[in-house]
Amino acid sequence: MGGQPPWRPMYAPMPKKSNTGPIVAITLVALLVVGAGAFGFVQKNRRSSADDIGYSSPTTTYSTPTYDSTTTRETTTTTETTTTTTETTSETDRTTTTTTTPTKTTPAEPQPVYRLGDNPIFSTTNGVNAATCSLPAWRSEPAAAEAYLNAALPCLEQAWQPAMARAGLPYRRPAIKSPAGTSWSTPCGSVTKGQAPAFYCYKDNTLYMPFAGLLTERYGNKTGAYLGILAHEFGHHVQHLTGILETYFEARYEAGDQTPAGLEQSRRLELEASCFAGMWFAGAQHGGGSMTNPIIGDAIADAYQRGDWEGRIRDHGTPQHNGAWMEQGFKENRTYQCNTWVMDPQHVS
Repeated sequence: MGGQPPWRPMYAPMPKKSNTGPIVAITLVALLVVGAGAFGFVQKNRRSSADDIGYSSPTTTYSTPTYDSTTTRETTTTTETTTTTTETTSETDRTTTTTTTPTKTTPAEPQPVYRLGDNPIFSTTNGVNAATCSLPAWRSEPAAAEAYLNAALPCLEQAWQPAMARAGLPYRRPAIKSPAGTSWSTPCGSVTKGQAPAFYCYKDNTLYMPFAGLLTERYGNKTGAYLGILAHEFGHHVQHLTGILETYFEARYEAGDQTPAGLEQSRRLELEASCFAGMWFAGAQHGGGSMTNPIIGDAIADAYQRGDWEGRIRDHGTPQHNGAWMEQGFKENRTYQCNTWVMDPQHVS
């Protein structure tokens, strides 16, 4: 494949429906337009990059695309066979019979499927389950913010773990870390606040949510913004578990990291993570608990303020597209409705 292009961090100033039964259908809540911080995630070392999303007010109205595509979900059935062996030995009129006891084989654990648009996660009937969130009161200080984000993790798992199981894909819990300072070292590389105020590292299976990256001085008690960032990064975790993230690394590398085709691959990945985030808000709304309509409204409105602002490398998608894909996930709650890999380029620009 040739040599790996050197990693160049991207610097850019920021402008001022149920259990396993029916999957819920959700009604969109009213939106309030707010400012925003930035997303990002860290890729593997040999293709490492730290991406961020800035924010700018949308200038046009975007209509979410209509989806006609369907995918085929593969299933595998394993049949266990018991074999009995009888051995007869003739020696001075003595016969010996030996019977072997069958050994039970433990079924293999689910494994990632290294495909994009035809990944098993995109079943037309799959979505997240209802999930009840029990969140503490928000306080804009590091320890309390970290406790709040960790309290949201079981709610994310209630929604997504059954969806993974239905697709025959593995699941494991990620960690959440909120390191201090404005620069952080991870197994995926070193990151600064200017590069990625929040990010996911697959090598240590961790969602990094640094307090400095939350911009609490801007958002205050608008917890929808913080939960939207967390849900987006959890979307990258889902992509890793399914095999999508690894397959994306290869596709972008083959296309050329900073070529138009490579950047399009990046936008497909990021917009899908935002759509997955919207799906979680659907399940959390249906589950009740701490998830209220104003929180969801703030999260979705905030997504419309995150994207590739003018003059920035086009690796995440426009704010209009970012918000539209999150809204799509929230309204539809079906994984195939988040399948950015099969969409025309105009819907992931």
